[in-house]
Amino acid sequence: MVHFVGAGSGAADLITLRGARLLGEADVVIYAGSLVNPALLSACREGARIYDSAYLTLPEVTALMLEAEQRGETTVRLHTGDPSLFGAIREQMDVLDREGISYDVTPGVSSFTAAAAALKLEFTLPECSQTLIISRMAGRTPVPERESIEALASHGAGMAIFLSAGMAGKLSEALMRGGYSKDTPAAIVYKASWPEEKCFICTVGTLPETAERNGISKTGMILVGEFVTHRRYARSKLYDPDFTTEYREGNADRGHCGDGSN
Repeated sequence: MVHFVGAGSGAADLITLRGARLLGEADVVIYAGSLVNPALLSACREGARIYDSAYLTLPEVTALMLEAEQRGETTVRLHTGDPSLFGAIREQMDVLDREGISYDVTPGVSSFTAAAAALKLEFTLPECSQTLIISRMAGRTPVPERESIEALASHGAGMAIFLSAGMAGKLSEALMRGGYSKDTPAAIVYKASWPEEKCFICTVGTLPETAERNGISKTGMILVGEFVTHRRYARSKLYDPDFTTEYREGNADRGHCGDGSN
């Protein structure tokens, strides 16, 4: 059995209980060494064979899985954040499907949610932002033309942009070509939830300057949208005293009870 496990955003105690249990039970652990906090490996049982996939190709990674399966062993493939986001797991699962090997996926805390936590933000503020677009700049890995930063920015929705801190200048230009003003709030969170975490509030126009001044060229989550400064938003209806829900009656409706009105 192969378990794809989300390691979380960085802090060793942000892995899920299930993920930690599977990690502790595994015979073979293949972890994304360039991104996963090595402190997590202390949860591995004595005698587990541990491999750093930063030095391996896809055929080498899957060969380790197949060899473990032939020995009747359990493998944990430990990916950073949540493996469903930029985790390159589909290509691994396709190999396992062809070989008839069972696997499952344990989700993890993504860096975009860890970045929001670091800044004490809510992505979905009423009358401010109700949509979050998760994407990246095109680099050595291209993106479909319809998913370019310019195309996505035209929606005016909030954005969480992965893998783009080293292209802050091009990103800023693309965001403004797409429709964001240079004064649109933005933020860079470096290594969210790690001990080295740093947070910088800026604007779309000052993204390049902020990244350069603080030496951020990788491992930075970029957030864009009015939610960053939460200057203008409406209160949630869920806890509004005048709003009736399935569980309580709002003040605005109480005066109409039993008065015979429609």
